[in-house]
Amino acid sequence: MTSKRSGMDDFLAGWVGGASSVVVGHPLDTVKTRLQAGQGYKNMTDCIVAIYRKETAAGFFKGMSFPLATVTAYNSLVFGFFSNAQRFIGRRRHGDERHPPGLADVAAASVLTGAASVSLGAPVDLVKIRLQMQTHGAAPADGFQLVSHKMAAAAAAPAGARSLHVSNGGGELYRGPLHCVSSIVRREGLPGLYRGGAAMLLRDVPGYALYFVPYAVFCDLLKADGASQPHPCSIWLAGGLAGSISWVTATPADVVKSRLQADARLRRKYNGILHCIRESYKTEGAQVFFRGVSVNAIRGFPMSATMFLAYELSLQFFQKF
Repeated sequence: MTSKRSGMDDFLAGWVGGASSVVVGHPLDTVKTRLQAGQGYKNMTDCIVAIYRKETAAGFFKGMSFPLATVTAYNSLVFGFFSNAQRFIGRRRHGDERHPPGLADVAAASVLTGAASVSLGAPVDLVKIRLQMQTHGAAPADGFQLVSHKMAAAAAAPAGARSLHVSNGGGELYRGPLHCVSSIVRREGLPGLYRGGAAMLLRDVPGYALYFVPYAVFCDLLKADGASQPHPCSIWLAGGLAGSISWVTATPADVVKSRLQADARLRRKYNGILHCIRESYKTEGAQVFFRGVSVNAIRGFPMSATMFLAYELSLQFFQKF
C-alpha cells in the first residue's frame, strides 16, 4: 500500500472491499459472537449445528443488513483515514507525502486509524451483536431471555403456523437495525450506542497495527522481483494472513467487547471492562478470553483476503479515471 492515492479513491475502494468482506465473513462472525457471549455451546462445531437446527441457514446471517448498509461509511473511514494518515506522516517525517512509507510509518498510521474507527465502529458492532444474539428463547449470559428475530421465526415456523411470540422478560424484540438503534437510545441514551467502546479501542488500536503492518510485509515478500505492484494472488494471500494474525491477537479484547455489547440494560451483568474481565475469569477461567479464537483465525483469512483484494483492484480501477 502506498500513499500515492487520492482520498476519494480510497473511500470508494474501501466501500467495495468492505461490502465484499461482510458477505464472506458474516456467517462465522455470528458463530464467533454466540461463542464469546457465553451461551453454553461446547465448541465451534456445536454452535454451527445448533444455529442451523434451531434457526436454519438464515440464522447465520442475522444482523448482516446493518453492517452491510453501514460498511460504506465504516470502511471508507478506515481506508480513507489510513491513507491520509500515511500522507500526513510522510509530510511530517520526510517532507513529501508521496514518500514510500516505512513499517514505522505504517504502524503509526494504523494506530491512529484504530483509534478513529471506534467512533463509527462501536455503534455498528453494538447493533450487529444485539441482532445476532436474538435466538429462539435462549438465555444468554446477561440473564434475560432474548427472542427470535421476526424473519428467522417466520422461516423456522411450519407453513400455516401462527406467528411466534416469545416473552423476553420485559425486553424488546428488535424488528431490525433501526428499531434496535431507537430502542437503545430510548432506554440508555446516546451513550448506550457506545457500550463496549473502550474495549473496542483496546482491541482496534493494536489490532489495526497487526493488520496493516503484516499486510505490507507479506505484500513486499510475495511481490515478484522488479514488479511495481504485487500479483492479485499475492494480495489475496497477504491480506488473508494479515487478517488471521490480527484477529487471533485481538481475541481477548474482542471477547470482552462482545460480552459488554451483548449485555443489554435489562438485568445488566457487567458494570464495565474490569468488572467484565474479573467476572468472566472468576466463573469461566482464563480460557474464556480465547473463546472463538479458532473462529477468528478461520474467518479472518477469507474476510481480509477478500477485503484487500477487492480494495486494491477497485483502487486500480478508480485511478484510471
